[in-house]
Amino acid sequence: MTTINLREKQRPLKAGYRENPGSAVITLTARGSQTDTPISCGVDLGRALYAAQAHPGVGGEGTGACSGDLLLGALAACAQLTTQMVAEAMGIRTETIAVTVEGDLDLKGTLGIDPQAPVGFSAIRTRFEIVAPEATPEQIAALREKAEKYCVVLSTLRTPPPMETTWA
Repeated sequence: MTTINLREKQRPLKAGYRENPGSAVITLTARGSQTDTPISCGVDLGRALYAAQAHPGVGGEGTGACSGDLLLGALAACAQLTTQMVAEAMGIRTETIAVTVEGDLDLKGTLGIDPQAPVGFSAIRTRFEIVAPEATPEQIAALREKAEKYCVVLSTLRTPPPMETTWA
């Protein structure tokens, strides 16, 4: 794995945010768009376009990511990148960092056939596998604390922000 001097790369960013705190506040946007079938859609993230489909358990074809996959994928990507970056910033040399995310859904809820079944994930599990032979237990504990603290998606799921929906 290629190492970079992350502290040096982030130094001017941090200085700019300290000097002008408002510049650190950003808005990310994702847009869904209709396709030719009601079981698929496009998702435009501004820098990439993804195809999404309904899960086969609700009538989708199963050849593309469902929205649940995208949510879990966002958590996996954020946890993976955050852990890699924190390890680099802490000077912890790793052989492997791997994140696996699983989530449990009861599809009866989203299909509306059981009013007692929840709509959405009832549990999400995130597993970090770290191989860092030279790291002390204290360094791994600090890595865990910081990676979990600074992972945007994990923090958002643990403490959800206010949600607003509008229909036009």
